[in-house]
Amino acid sequence: MRFAVAADAYDRFMGRYSVRLAPSFADFAQVVPGHRALDVGCGPGALTTELVRRLGATAVAAVDPSEPFAAAARERHFGVDVRVAAAEELPFADGEFDAALAQLVVHFMDDPVRGLAEMARVTRQSGVVAACVWDHAGGQTPLAPFWKAVHEFDRDETGESGMAGGHEGHLTELFTAAGLRNVQESALPVIVEHATFEDWWEPFTLGVGPAGVYLTSRQPERQAELRERSHEVLGPGPFAIESRAWTARGNV
Repeated sequence: MRFAVAADAYDRFMGRYSVRLAPSFADFAQVVPGHRALDVGCGPGALTTELVRRLGATAVAAVDPSEPFAAAARERHFGVDVRVAAAEELPFADGEFDAALAQLVVHFMDDPVRGLAEMARVTRQSGVVAACVWDHAGGQTPLAPFWKAVHEFDRDETGESGMAGGHEGHLTELFTAAGLRNVQESALPVIVEHATFEDWWEPFTLGVGPAGVYLTSRQPERQAELRERSHEVLGPGPFAIESRAWTARGNV
């Protein structure tokens, strides 16, 4: 899936969660000073920011297939080598990096195994490839209340539950198929508090990702029904959304 929305729309929709996830994901990927790291599917740069904090801008590169996202990441991270590219065709030589990371990206890759194999190709021998995906199958995501409301009106809509890497063990399968060794999988918790229901709901109306596309493609009456049902579940706020991301790492 390609994101054809403005970077600030992504920030408001998913960035508020991915920023919280980035430090624990970088820890799991064992990114430490002295490494050179690649952020695959960087978006506007939530993980890129964390990698720059740890390694310095000149030790970080990033790619995203969305030109607006790549431009935003480049503007926000002076000195980082940011390029427009898909995970399946990384514009780097073999073994350039100590670590290649993909945060909340594998389920949007056209070919996840090929994308992970490309990440392995550009990572040095014994280096680390790591990826994480929300627990879509288990309903432990920032978007779960929305999809729960959708299913009450549209039983045939699968949402994001069947997407790659979104259930326990699937990232391990994908990593193994991509030829990675010593694969380990874990779950990383993320909790984000929302002061009001509108704080949580409004970004869905921006058309970002499968949830945003689903909402904005419905008739106004159905949009209003989904909003009302979500409000009944969550209340006016404040409330906290508890999520977790399945996370895997492996060695080249």
